[in-house]
Amino acid sequence: MASLLSQRLASPFSAKAKLAYAHSLLEAGQTTRAFEQFSAAARAGLPEAQFRVGRAYLDGTGVPISREEGARWMQRAAEAGWVEAQFVLATLYLFGLAGAGHAPHAALFAHGPQQSESKPDYEKSALWARRSAEAGSPDGQALYGYILTSGPEEMRNLAEANGWYQKSAAAGCAQGSLGLGLALLARGEGDVEALQAAAIELSRAAASGLPTALYLLGVMTERGAGVAQDVAAATKLYRQAAEKGMRSGQARYGLALLEGRGVARDPVGGESWLRKAALAGDSEAAALIGDLYARGQDLPPNYAEAAGWYTRAADGGHAAAARTLGSLYLTGAGVTRDAEEAARWFRRSAEAGDEKAQIDLANLVMSGAGSNADRIAARERFERMAAAGDLVAAFNFGVCLAEGVGVERDERKAAIWLRRAADGVTHAQYWYGRMLTEGRGVEVDLAEGRHWIERAADSGMADAEVALAELLLSGRGGPKDHPAALAMFERAAAQGHINALFSCGAMHGGGHEVPENRPLAQQYFRRAAERGHAVAQLMLGRYLARGLAGQTDLPEARLWFGRAQRQGLSDAAAELLRLGQAAPSPAPPPAAGASGAPALVASLASQDGEIGHAVEAQAAARH
Repeated sequence: MASLLSQRLASPFSAKAKLAYAHSLLEAGQTTRAFEQFSAAARAGLPEAQFRVGRAYLDGTGVPISREEGARWMQRAAEAGWVEAQFVLATLYLFGLAGAGHAPHAALFAHGPQQSESKPDYEKSALWARRSAEAGSPDGQALYGYILTSGPEEMRNLAEANGWYQKSAAAGCAQGSLGLGLALLARGEGDVEALQAAAIELSRAAASGLPTALYLLGVMTERGAGVAQDVAAATKLYRQAAEKGMRSGQARYGLALLEGRGVARDPVGGESWLRKAALAGDSEAAALIGDLYARGQDLPPNYAEAAGWYTRAADGGHAAAARTLGSLYLTGAGVTRDAEEAARWFRRSAEAGDEKAQIDLANLVMSGAGSNADRIAARERFERMAAAGDLVAAFNFGVCLAEGVGVERDERKAAIWLRRAADGVTHAQYWYGRMLTEGRGVEVDLAEGRHWIERAADSGMADAEVALAELLLSGRGGPKDHPAALAMFERAAAQGHINALFSCGAMHGGGHEVPENRPLAQQYFRRAAERGHAVAQLMLGRYLARGLAGQTDLPEARLWFGRAQRQGLSDAAAELLRLGQAAPSPAPPPAAGASGAPALVASLASQDGEIGHAVEAQAAARH
């Protein structure tokens, strides 16, 4: 107390006395009075006092925070030669005079982009950093090395930067050790000595608690690069980095908890740390959380929650998350089903380099979704790959030509590419066989067409099995064989092919060279009717109305007649009238081509609606 009193009494007579009195007040926790004394000494021209006033404005110590005032006083102190002020001023210029907070150099070497209110001024930052470095400031040496390493290309000088890092590290500066460690890591993983030296420097920086050093040392420890491999020790380092707020450390520690890597498995804790990293902008962490909720193993499945995290990851540039999000929109899992939105996310993923997304987008645009530019891009990509010998691409390019997707329709060229692809692609065998039997782009050749369709059917393609069954049923392109046709229809029906289900019902219903089995026929008609097959709905109604399988159920028959009638079948309206129920006005038949172009080979989707018409017509006429 006596010391403070004596300093207070001396302070009016000397700027240095004011400075000493300010320091004592600051140590005593009287920040506002300390600032007043620092200000008086600063106005008297003392560089240290000017620095202290600038520091007070930056930290909000005894005065409201003002980065502008802080920078102004730092400038005066730096120009007067105060080395610490030169370092702080260099840091402020580096981060655009913003984000200085309590430790303006704390963000050096941090992972991820730094937030600032204005653009950095590298030239002024380098000027003041060099002055402080040459004056012997270890922090200034580390900062100048950083600018020479990560500044604009024209300012970079890695050899000089390495020298400044070495001086800073030799003086015991943690930032210098971190910078030197990073410089050593940049030599490449093949240099064992450099990796070992990097590990030493990063260990020194990590001992001072620098989050980036903790994280990088964790990565090296996990991989056994420059240090002995120790997964448990690496996870501990990740945890320390995570607790200091480093998002990369949070992501790694969260993943370690999820997988039980070097620590007891804790899915809930892992999700919590991943969430922190994701909210801080880590797109990989956001994608991992999306995976957690989409898989529904450790946490209850929640596609809506998954979609939210995938969106966050995709917005951050995560290509795989954008592709997965496209799949969710395509299927309507957790989001409203929207093919155009699916195409948008597939497009973003493809533009980011995801090859699988390029195929997904192509599949989607071939089914009618996406923009015309998407269709053109898909066709161009398939054309390039086909020309390079890719048979799947040759098939897809052939489909583009046959259907006019992204190019003018040209069935002659389509047939050429489909024939080329048919040597190795099942779908191409089916398509080329159909073109031969229908005379599309080639002369009709029923025998050759049947040969290619049979090859595709032998590979288990349901559409090809149905097409071959129709040829066996009619005897086109080869011998007629109704039992073999039924066997083919049944193979396709086992895969859920809707037209095959109907055709099995029609054949078992009688009138073909196979034993009649109307109860079984009714079962097949029901399965097809439940999936929306209009003629199957009509046939199921007739079976129930007339008891053709031994069971009569007029109310249910009316129900199925009504469904068939709403799909445009006039015969269904007539059946309703026979049952004494007025039929509503028939709905217009669906527009031709409304189903869009067939899907690509990668999707392996069935092409319902184009086959089985001959059997349908026969069944409707018989009953």
